[in-house]
Amino acid sequence: MIRLEGLSKAWPGAAAPAVADITLEVPEGTSCALIGPSGSGKTTTLRLVNRLVEPSAGRVLIAGQDALRQDPVQLRRHIGYVIQEGGLFPHRSVAENVATVPRLLGWAEARIQARVAEVLEMMGLPPGQFAARRPHQLSGGERQRVGVARALAGDPPVLLMDEPFGAVDPVRRRQLQDEVLKLLRQLRKTVLVVTHDVAEAMRLGDAVAVLRDGRLVQHAPPEALLAHPANGFVAGFLGSDRALTRLGLFPAKAARGEAAAAGPPLPAEATLRDALAEMLARGTRAVPLAGGGAVTLEAVLDLAAV
Repeated sequence: MIRLEGLSKAWPGAAAPAVADITLEVPEGTSCALIGPSGSGKTTTLRLVNRLVEPSAGRVLIAGQDALRQDPVQLRRHIGYVIQEGGLFPHRSVAENVATVPRLLGWAEARIQARVAEVLEMMGLPPGQFAARRPHQLSGGERQRVGVARALAGDPPVLLMDEPFGAVDPVRRRQLQDEVLKLLRQLRKTVLVVTHDVAEAMRLGDAVAVLRDGRLVQHAPPEALLAHPANGFVAGFLGSDRALTRLGLFPAKAARGEAAAAGPPLPAEATLRDALAEMLARGTRAVPLAGGGAVTLEAVLDLAAV
C-alpha cells in the first residue's frame, strides 16, 4: 500500500509549489496512473515516494511505514523504479544490470544468478540469448523489458514507473503494456505510474489521478473518470474522444450476441473500441468474435451509454 498524506514540495524561489497538499492511496496489489499537463507535478510526486526528492510537507506511507523515517538508500532498495528507455548502465551487460539491486541487498551469488534468469524469462528475454548483451545491442522495447526486469529483481512490493513506454513504437508499446500489466497483477505489486498518454493511463491504472499545477483534481477508476469528469479541465484534458477511450475499457465479449456476422473474427482480447473500428473498416453493423457469436453496433452503443 502507498499512501500520500498532504504531500507537498516547494522549490526555493519558485512562485508556486511543484506539488501541493496531495492525498491519495494506492491499495496493495493495485496500480494508480498519474496524468496531467506538462509541469503538473506528476514526476515530482513519483520521486517524492522514493525520496529522490525530499518533501516540504506531508507524509509518504509504504505498507504503513513512514518513508521519511527510513534511510533513503535502504528505502530505494525495496522500491522498484522504471524510467523511459530503462535507464540501463551502458557499460554493463543485461545480466549485470538486472543483478544490481540483489547485489546491493547482499544476496548470495547463486541466488542472484537464479533470480536474474527468472526475471529475464518473465519478461520474455531468454537468458541464453540476452544475458551477455550490452544495452546498445538491444531494441528500444528490449531495453524497456530489461529495465522492468531490473526493477523486479529484488522482488520489491512497490514499483514506480515514469513514462515507462514513452520511447517504444505504438505497436510494441501496446504489447508491452499488456504483458507488463498482466505480470504485475500476477505478482501483486503496488504500482504508481506516470504517463502523458490518457489511453495508456486507462489501460495501466486501476485508478487514475489527474494533476494540475501540482494539485490533485480528480482520483477515480478509469471508467468513472471518463464517464464523469470532475470539471471542464478534466474533461478537456481527457479529450473529446473520451467516449471512444472508454470503449477501450470493455472487452468485446461483454457484448457477445447471436447476430449473423461475416469476416475474420475479432481476437479474444479485443475491446469494444476494436469492435467498433472493425465495423467502420468493414462497413458492417456486426463483427464475429473468436469462440463464436458476434458483437453488434447496437450492443456497443448500449454498453457505451453513460
